[in-house]
Amino acid sequence: MSTQKILYQPNPEFAAKAAIKNMDMYWKLQNKAIEDYEGFWKEFADEKIDWLAPYEKVLDESNAPFYEWFTNGKLNVSNQCIDRHLADKAHKTAILFEGDRGDVERISYAQLSLHVNRMANLLKHEFNVQKGDRVVLYMPMIPESAYAMLACARIGAIHSIVFGGFSSEALKDRIEDAEAKIVITADGAYRKGKPYMLKQVVDEALTQGGKSVEAVLVVKRNNEPIEWVEGRDHNYNELITSQHAECPFELMDSEDPLFLLYTSGSTGKPKGVQHGSAGYILWAQMTMEWVFDVKCDDVFWCTADIGWITGHTYIVYGPLAAGTTTLMFEGVPTYPDAGRAWKMVQDHKITQFYTAPTAIRVLHKMGEDEPKKYDLSSLKVLGTVGEPIDPPAWKWYYETVGNSKCAIVDTYWQTETGGHMISPLPGATPIKAGCATLALPGIMAEVLNIDGETKEVGEGGLLCITKPWPAMIRNIWGDPDRYASAYFGDVAKDGQPVYFTGDGARVDEDGYITIVGRVDDVINVSGHRMGTAEIEAAVAKDDSVTEVAVVARPHEIKGESIFIYIVLKDGHINADIKNHINALLSSEIGNIAKADHIIEVPGLPKTRSGKIMRRILRSIAKGEEITQDISTLEDPSIVEQIITKAREA
Repeated sequence: MSTQKILYQPNPEFAAKAAIKNMDMYWKLQNKAIEDYEGFWKEFADEKIDWLAPYEKVLDESNAPFYEWFTNGKLNVSNQCIDRHLADKAHKTAILFEGDRGDVERISYAQLSLHVNRMANLLKHEFNVQKGDRVVLYMPMIPESAYAMLACARIGAIHSIVFGGFSSEALKDRIEDAEAKIVITADGAYRKGKPYMLKQVVDEALTQGGKSVEAVLVVKRNNEPIEWVEGRDHNYNELITSQHAECPFELMDSEDPLFLLYTSGSTGKPKGVQHGSAGYILWAQMTMEWVFDVKCDDVFWCTADIGWITGHTYIVYGPLAAGTTTLMFEGVPTYPDAGRAWKMVQDHKITQFYTAPTAIRVLHKMGEDEPKKYDLSSLKVLGTVGEPIDPPAWKWYYETVGNSKCAIVDTYWQTETGGHMISPLPGATPIKAGCATLALPGIMAEVLNIDGETKEVGEGGLLCITKPWPAMIRNIWGDPDRYASAYFGDVAKDGQPVYFTGDGARVDEDGYITIVGRVDDVINVSGHRMGTAEIEAAVAKDDSVTEVAVVARPHEIKGESIFIYIVLKDGHINADIKNHINALLSSEIGNIAKADHIIEVPGLPKTRSGKIMRRILRSIAKGEEITQDISTLEDPSIVEQIITKAREA
């Protein structure tokens, strides 16, 4: 029997205490949403949000696709994450920070309030940051990053975080598009036991452009020597001590922007995804409580970086809105050894662990039996995010890390969706390895064809969300036409444009949704369309393969051929690897899935967050010159090594 067909039932002991305890509860919620969509969202908005002034209407669709939720309601996201918890959780740990070198800091909700209020006053009074101003953060994974986000939310400024691994050019582009008034950065941070620098990248970016920037606020973390620009650069550590401990929060409208987060395509300028306030924070809290079943005494660890949407929603806003403890980690889970992550789970009694399939595969490769050396009994829920997880990695995660008792929530969502869209519920959903399962209550996900018709069971199609939801993207900053065309310009159902995710999917006989990869990650071999994720999952079943990436290569007869990069486990040598892998593909998918090119490489080009840069792999497969910026890669030298291997092949 295929691993994907096996149903893993929820742990009965866990399910008894879960927020959603069984599938009857799931269907009761989903059916209510189907029957009374606005009533469904009204109930949770009234229950979860501390409204400072009531909203007038749940959903305004009059200017679709520029939907508005909870119109004219007033709130403040900083209040939602901090102030309302102070009455009963003042001394509870809000942020548990562990540095790369093992230093630990516990910040209570009362202390978080103090830090955020002081930073809000600093921005407001020292730098004249006002409601609606844009503040760019180019920060490492340290508590001050969260303070800055929440301080912006408190005074109504719009933060835009740029991942600390991006180049000066990428930073400049984002600063200029947002017309940022101030940049908050750090002198640097620590990674794998050594300091790395950030401030000099900001200096380079502002030398190239970014004329809107009036000031740079620098947090001193690693105390490496840096250059200071007189009149522009300011020392956070010195200025913060004199700031007042109370800063009244701004009364924000439900639809006021909370943040911008830029996504980059292969061409064109970055898109500034704009998220609102009320709908975003509502869904962040609801998914924390449903998908991770977080309780206030839990310790939640999301291994993402603050610079990605996962870090926004599931390191800062979601956990704090839910009133739980969130762990921030400066380093990488494999340093100084493969046991680092599991030691942290043991030491901090982590209850929910949320990471990327790439990280899971690396942890598996580096230390298959490492989890058995540590007490991981505190774990209740394991999560995956960022890409489809292949069944072998899922199996190790479930059996070895979770001791076959923790539910794995394979979460599907995007920067644009704000929070999870499709995911198992740990106390309710029977799970299939590598399958995202069902849309969450309130989310109307369907697999359609280009004409908006529902695809049959087992057929691949386009994954669409057919009704607006509170946490959805509100706009592309400064480019509403691009927003409407990029997300609502491809598919219509019953004559109405619907949100197209850009991903392909299929639905099985149980109604479960499996993501098969980006539509532009579909390979068309002689008229047969195959998702790269599906091919990768098949190759990953080979015990000697630790990592795999599949791309298309132009073919004069077939149209496209399959080009596979594989990384073998240490010590494995297979002179006949091409025939071996093709036999596996033929068995798993069919003869049409056989690859023309299979090359063994020492590693794959990945960002520091673990994302595989497939555009680089496509260029190499096509024999094109690499024009993409590779400075953000974990190991830029790997690109030349792959090019050499491809030429030899």
